[in-house]
Amino acid sequence: MASEHTQHFSDADFDQEVLKSSTPVLVDFWAQWCQPCLRLGPIIDKLAGEYAGKVKIGKVDIESCQITARNYKVESIPTVMLFKNGKVTWMKVGLGTRLEAELRTALDAA
Repeated sequence: MASEHTQHFSDADFDQEVLKSSTPVLVDFWAQWCQPCLRLGPIIDKLAGEYAGKVKIGKVDIESCQITARNYKVESIPTVMLFKNGKVTWMKVGLGTRLEAELRTALDAA
């Protein structure tokens, strides 16, 4: 079940919601058919609740947001990027065994 704090970004609103955001934004590039993405989903939702008000956390479905995925050269999923002041400041490709800890470290630093 998705968190009420997890946002969904589109090609149309990515610039406004992510690049122009006054707070850091963690973006999970994913697809419904990607099993590692589905395993990452609950972690993203959990962090979205924990960091609500400090960091904006959301998802970009690469199937429906192909322009944004192409602009950020997303070639493998899941890919998670942290944006601050319109720039990518941290990125991780793949699931990894310590991804939640790595995400927390990146979010705390932001």
